[in-house]
Amino acid sequence: MSKKEVLSFPHLGDYYIPIKFLLSHISDYEVKEAPPITKKTIELGTKYSPDFVCVPFKYNLGNFIETLDNGASILFQAGGGCRYGYYPEVQEKILKDLGYDFKMMTIGESGIINFKSLKNVVKKLGHCGMTKALYYTFLSVLMVRFMDKVDVYIRKNIGFEVKKNSFLELKKEMLQEFSKCKGYFSLFKTYRKYMKLFKKLKVDKPKNCLRVGIIGELYTSMEPYASYFLEMELANMNIEVTRFTNVTYLLYQKKLQEKKMLRKIKNYCKYTLGADGMDNVYRSKYLIDKGFDGIIHIKPFGCTPEIGAIPIIRKVCSEAGMPIIFFSFDSQTSETGIKTRLEAFYDMLKIRKGD
Repeated sequence: MSKKEVLSFPHLGDYYIPIKFLLSHISDYEVKEAPPITKKTIELGTKYSPDFVCVPFKYNLGNFIETLDNGASILFQAGGGCRYGYYPEVQEKILKDLGYDFKMMTIGESGIINFKSLKNVVKKLGHCGMTKALYYTFLSVLMVRFMDKVDVYIRKNIGFEVKKNSFLELKKEMLQEFSKCKGYFSLFKTYRKYMKLFKKLKVDKPKNCLRVGIIGELYTSMEPYASYFLEMELANMNIEVTRFTNVTYLLYQKKLQEKKMLRKIKNYCKYTLGADGMDNVYRSKYLIDKGFDGIIHIKPFGCTPEIGAIPIIRKVCSEAGMPIIFFSFDSQTSETGIKTRLEAFYDMLKIRKGD
């Protein structure tokens, strides 16, 4: 019996679990996620990437190198709403120039993911029929939705947990069970079970706690390593965190809300800014209107849509007197520098709140 080829894909937070779940059920290959992101990942990606390409490209390239070195022969990549949509072709050329022998599969043409692109990928992955592929795609999207709903609850409460690491330990258990679900009822039952368990975890949360909203570029928002675990730093400061960008939002909420967002910020934007640029202008206004204490904007170095949005976001926050801090991450970012700036921002928010 011939050995199965190994299919792999880059990391993006905990989303590797539903991605692996989907690919394992609709492909004829052995599916392995890339190794967890480390300092080595970004060093490898930076070494072989163009100097001024944005950081997510470097993380993905480093992921691919690591997984190819671990035996992968097929790489899977998705499109996106900015330059990310053109990454697979460039990454494939770089990796083949380095001497790697593999096949690259991409879902999304010119950054567009639709039924046609899914159908083309299913054909390449094996002999799975479209009915089965659509069923497991539905299950995977639902799994993502459940993960995102749990994460929203965690961000609001993890900074006030009575028992340290109780939220993260329970989340790890939940994700392991999600990966073993056999169907819709199994998945739904698991989600309901863990949502109840999360709500039973003891928290000591004051009514007037600091509330901070995180806005910015999608990869940096969803991959904890890329933002130097910013959300956990905020949790350690006893701050309630709100973050808008997740895969649920990108898959189907974003398109539905676009016109509404543009209408709400018509005094600042007449057109979309590409990727999440316009969304983040709207979110700044939303966080101000909801009485949040501060805003943190994060992006990778070289992210053009966010560079275009930053002056507008500054204006929105300046007019409302809303404190905001901007972080731009690259392979040379100092973790100490991030913590120092974040601590100063926290002190300022506490003074403003009167604590």
